[in-house]
Amino acid sequence: MRLVLKVQYADGSAEYVRSDGSWEAAAGPITYSSIYGGEDYDARLEKDGWCSPVPDEQGWQPAVRVSQDIRLKSQIGTEMRPDMKLPVVRKFVNRSNNTVYDFGQNFSGIIRVRVKGPQGSMLKFHPGELLNADSTVNQSATGHPYYFKYTLKGGGDEVWEPRFSYYGFRYVEVETGTDSDSLPEVMSIEGIRMAAALPVAGTFRCSDGMFNRVHELIDWAVRSNTASVLTDCPHREKLGWLEQAHLMQPSIQYRYATPLLYEKMMSDMAVSQTEAGVIPTIAPELVRFKGGFEDTPEWRNAFIISPWNIYKWYGDRRPIETYYPAMKRFIDYLGSRAQNHIVSYGLGDWYDLGPKEPGYAQLTSNGVTATAIYYHDVTLMSRMARLLGLDDDAAAYDRLAADIRKAYNDTFYHPETASYDSGSQTANAISLYMGLVEDEKAAAVLESLKADIRGRGYALTAGDMGYRYVLQALHNAGADDVIYRMNSRYDVPGYGWQLAHGATTLTESWQAYGFVSNNHFMLGHLMEWLYGGVGGLRQADNSVAFKRLYIDPYTSGDITGAQTTYESPYGRVECEWKNVDGLFTMRVRIPANSSAVIRLPAASASDIREHGAPIDRVKCVKCLGSSPTGHTELEVGSGDYLFTVSPRG
Repeated sequence: MRLVLKVQYADGSAEYVRSDGSWEAAAGPITYSSIYGGEDYDARLEKDGWCSPVPDEQGWQPAVRVSQDIRLKSQIGTEMRPDMKLPVVRKFVNRSNNTVYDFGQNFSGIIRVRVKGPQGSMLKFHPGELLNADSTVNQSATGHPYYFKYTLKGGGDEVWEPRFSYYGFRYVEVETGTDSDSLPEVMSIEGIRMAAALPVAGTFRCSDGMFNRVHELIDWAVRSNTASVLTDCPHREKLGWLEQAHLMQPSIQYRYATPLLYEKMMSDMAVSQTEAGVIPTIAPELVRFKGGFEDTPEWRNAFIISPWNIYKWYGDRRPIETYYPAMKRFIDYLGSRAQNHIVSYGLGDWYDLGPKEPGYAQLTSNGVTATAIYYHDVTLMSRMARLLGLDDDAAAYDRLAADIRKAYNDTFYHPETASYDSGSQTANAISLYMGLVEDEKAAAVLESLKADIRGRGYALTAGDMGYRYVLQALHNAGADDVIYRMNSRYDVPGYGWQLAHGATTLTESWQAYGFVSNNHFMLGHLMEWLYGGVGGLRQADNSVAFKRLYIDPYTSGDITGAQTTYESPYGRVECEWKNVDGLFTMRVRIPANSSAVIRLPAASASDIREHGAPIDRVKCVKCLGSSPTGHTELEVGSGDYLFTVSPRG
């Protein structure tokens, strides 16, 4: 420990307390602590009054002075805090004669207990996401053995909670020992959710109960996996797998303010970069995995994509300015691994839905996803170079992007089927989203994507790497009805399937398998569509920091209304719409110094009223025109608006 404590007094004077040779130390009651093993606490070892001005002096020894040159660095990112208490909803005794407490919700955190019993008696608390057939806690997929152990000091009620370890769980099984004469008693127990202290940025609610439950499902998984990094799961690994950092970034940023968290993660990636330019799949790189996990292109591309997203969402250029040289080294490394501009190694579309158990990509070639994101990286590098005034770099990246695009189409496009690679949902969607499809062929490739989805009864197949691009390719093409039908089902693997099988957080597999994590947020891409599609809150294509918005909610299907908010850098954006008995209403709030294009389901401007007045009489509203699809676009400045579209006839 190295400490300088400044005490500021009301009269303006200050006093400094510094760690030095006069300090004393003693062993405390925490006898074991590990984020992968749990925590042991022996209350008999507590030092009475240790934090009072006059502590008990017995058992203290001079602190040991160390000679290491310790380099201090200020903390970046966000600290973890307890942010919610969860009560027990069910309590029962299992076949092992242990009491099991059910909190009704899978979450990331700790327990707080009040116990009493004889001195030296002991309790073990075994947390778990699932239960075995005999109602014992199942830790087979979440890392075992993991438990909290508490040894009582005796003499009355004792309240305790772990300090330095947390786990992902819904159930806690309590083991008390076998000596009935000296068994301690659990007076009360509650769950404490632990998560990074990220400010809430957005809210979503709609008339469709299933989509509200899906939003909660994803949100619980996101909260469970926001720590000092975005973790994969809150139990067995707690590692910062980087594909989540860019694929889920828009979803998370709609819901939470993330600049500090991403500042920390970008630093982790930069520190982890090798001399050869390699960014690992995990940052910080605390463990090395083999078999494609150590070096997979689609994961580490967060080093390129995330800074661009930070700039687009918040207007913050600093990550780009700081890490641009390191980004160039990474792109050079990817190019060195390419053969004729095709990058074809790594994990690919991880956990897609194929004939085998989930894992490595089954339906899409690795070269499709890796090369598509390599192309995307290069196009972003061109934009970032121009942003920094590096025109020569930008031109070089433009030429490289053109070469990659040609090689990609020569390798993967099949003109006879108007599809890419195997024709999988991921292959066609990622090609469309990344702009790899030639303009004259885009409509046919989009139809191939939709035909595959329709042919499967609107069932999804894309995995971790591909599903976001399926949603966004469809949304950008105005095919939100396909998204709606894909995600309104309980009878095929997907969000509804997970809900139907009792999931309370998003699971690692679409199938909600029990042999993998049941608290993963890597497949939560629908959250982005709920805010930007159903809620209609999007940033205009060429806008930065939501200076200009595009309000275009999906108003078809069985959804009859939605309420969405987002705290943009310019202020609060709101959109609330209803479609009842043919009367469409929309309340919109656009913050100061911003503007928006609003798309309404109206055949012409004459069908629209703003606070009851025809829009041609409202000076702050400009009609941009109507389309054959029965929509009219309006341009507005900052302010509060109430639009109504009356039914015709």
